[in-house]
Amino acid sequence: MSPLPVPGKRRPAAPDDELPPRTGRVHIAARQRGLDVTAVGRLVLHLPHLLASAVAVSAVAYAIDVLAGPPWWIPLGCWTLSGLLAFHRPCERLMARRLFGLRYPLPDEAGVLHSVWREVTARAGVDASAYQLWVEDSPDVNAMATAGHIVGVTRHSLRTLPPARLAAVLAHELGHHTRGHAWVSLLVFWYALPARLAWRALRRLVSESERLSTGATVLLVCLAGLTVVVLVAATYGLVLLPLATPYAAAAVARRSELRADEHAADLGFAPQLIAVLAEEHDREEAARVAPDAPFERQNIVARLLASHPDVPTRLHRLRARAEGRR
Repeated sequence: MSPLPVPGKRRPAAPDDELPPRTGRVHIAARQRGLDVTAVGRLVLHLPHLLASAVAVSAVAYAIDVLAGPPWWIPLGCWTLSGLLAFHRPCERLMARRLFGLRYPLPDEAGVLHSVWREVTARAGVDASAYQLWVEDSPDVNAMATAGHIVGVTRHSLRTLPPARLAAVLAHELGHHTRGHAWVSLLVFWYALPARLAWRALRRLVSESERLSTGATVLLVCLAGLTVVVLVAATYGLVLLPLATPYAAAAVARRSELRADEHAADLGFAPQLIAVLAEEHDREEAARVAPDAPFERQNIVARLLASHPDVPTRLHRLRARAEGRR
């Protein structure tokens, strides 16, 4: 096992940790974004959730219309168009601060972050100014890509990772953007939210039914059963698919992480990303075998529902990718 880095201090730079400044012209690709198979698969798998949300919003909109509110199509149309706000820069900044807990980089952080980001985007042929760089006050080595243009990295990563390893982490997140993973994940979350809220409300009603009289309980069960029958008939049973999709969706999410790793490797950051992941694996193993560590055994259901592949799998795929490019 390699020695663990001292928190808050940079390790001595190895040859692969150097990130020499790029010279010459930077060629920006005409097509900087796309949708890979995992992004398309995520959309397809969540279509039942989106359909259930549309039914829930339509029901609420119709009830408002009946109660002398605006016509039902106005709230339904507003909800349908609301997903476009994920690509609106002021809304993105609001989400970054309020929803994801990010902040603007400090001057010293901005100097390091922007210089590394320019190198990563130059290698990828991407316009660096198209994305907003943020910092998360977290003690972990981590980063995130979300919405249309948000790239966040933890303060610990900025302070401890050598420039080339930081570039590898950012290249991974850029892969989530250029392959469509980031905006698809956010839109799926947003448009599936009404269905989740309706499901929670239904569960709350069921839990509260114990306090109701027998007649009220029977009426509630009949209404819930009738609603389910109507939804199943109206959607030809598709509304029930969300009950069976979590495992497939988790598998697609794990595959998207491997795709983002491939993107970083294709930009020449495979050795650096391998080093980051190897240290993360060492930390996990050290924490697991510590004398005061509680014994935890992850069951098969938890592994199947995990959104990230395990570190050994990522290391194996990255090494194979790096060897294939030699």
